[in-house]
Amino acid sequence: MSVRHVAVWIDRQEAKVFHVDPKGFDAKRIEAPHHHLTRKAEEQGHHAGGERFFQDVAAALKDADKILVVGPSSAKLDFLRHVLKHDHALEARILGVETLDHPTDGQLAAYVRHYFHGEDRLRGLVP
Repeated sequence: MSVRHVAVWIDRQEAKVFHVDPKGFDAKRIEAPHHHLTRKAEEQGHHAGGERFFQDVAAALKDADKILVVGPSSAKLDFLRHVLKHDHALEARILGVETLDHPTDGQLAAYVRHYFHGEDRLRGLVP
C-alpha cells in the first residue's frame, strides 16, 4: 500500500500504526514491554523498556510523509520527547498531536482521513 498519511495511536501498553489512504487502511500493532511501574515513575513519564518501545514505533514510521500522533495518555508526549532527542528527520514529519481515547480501527482511520484532508487543503494539495 503506497501511503503518505500515517497515524500512531499510542499508550503505555501498545502502539498501533495506521497507514491510511482514501480507500482503506493498514494497521500494525507494536507491544510495549510489560514492566511494573511505580505510580511516581508513571506520573513522570518513565518506564522500563520505554526507549526500546519508542525506537520500534519510530522505525515503523520511517516511510511516512505525514504523521499524526494520537492517544489517551501522556505516552504520546513521551514518544515525542524521544523523537525530539533521537530522530530529527522523523520530527519534521509529525504534523500534529491529538488526544483520542480508544477509537475502533475504523473510527481512527476516518479521523486520520479527515485530519489530513484539512491539512492537505491548507497546503493546496487537494481541492
